[in-house]
Amino acid sequence: MHENRTTYPKRKMEMYQQLLELPKKYKTISIIQMNKVRSTQILPLRKTLKGEVEFVCVKDRVAKKALESSDIPGMKEFSTELKGQVMFIFTNMSPFKLNVLLGKNKVMMGARSGDIASMDIVVAEKNTGIAPGPMLTEFKEAGIPTKIDQGTIWIAKETTPAKKGDAINEKLAAILGKLDIKPVEAGISLYSAVEEGLKYTEDEMVVDVEKTRDLFAQFHQEAVSLSIEAGYITADNVTQILTKAAQSARSVSIESGFMTDETKEQILQKADAQAKGLAGQAKDYTPA
Repeated sequence: MHENRTTYPKRKMEMYQQLLELPKKYKTISIIQMNKVRSTQILPLRKTLKGEVEFVCVKDRVAKKALESSDIPGMKEFSTELKGQVMFIFTNMSPFKLNVLLGKNKVMMGARSGDIASMDIVVAEKNTGIAPGPMLTEFKEAGIPTKIDQGTIWIAKETTPAKKGDAINEKLAAILGKLDIKPVEAGISLYSAVEEGLKYTEDEMVVDVEKTRDLFAQFHQEAVSLSIEAGYITADNVTQILTKAAQSARSVSIESGFMTDETKEQILQKADAQAKGLAGQAKDYTPA
């Protein structure tokens, strides 16, 4: 019976107070689901983003109580996103920028059964330092040739037991762990976020930086081309517009025979060619 409970563990009370105070300090509150994240991924992020981001790991019940008590816009609705153990991320940057930063700060991790290899897994020829025994069979089943030398298992030759994109089975994961090979690139993505009362879902916060950059470059080029065609002068297109205008004026001058210092030579060349053409036609002309 917890309905009449009046005291709570100190750690839970501290978490509760943090979740009441931190949303007042930062404009963006995001969460990640800890069942999708390993603790070894968090430590490098804490160091990289120190001063810009605060991480708070908390159980969903404590978080729900704190968020439901909050008077900050979006917090009560945010409480419905909490499932199991979650980590809160508090920052003043936008959730889109935060998600991009999290995506860039990926780490290489040891494999678990069912993980997908992020690269070709190459096991080099070397002394493993592992004593002979059941591991010999596991190496064999993984397709890694071995030999025994000086009382330890040696990799007989460089081998690639799994390619990029392959699923890693339990036995291979165990071998890679013993060899300290980390073939899984892991990053963190936001599950949900609230920025100044506006809530975003996981899919809405995904930003393809390269694609976005390419689109902006394409849109800029199309805008410049349109402005040049329309003759709308800007700092970016004034040179192209003046060049185009000069070329058009030169063409009109030549076509109409209006001589200028720039076009007289071409006009005379054109007239000479036309005169020679007419002379040739006259020479070939035979009266009826």
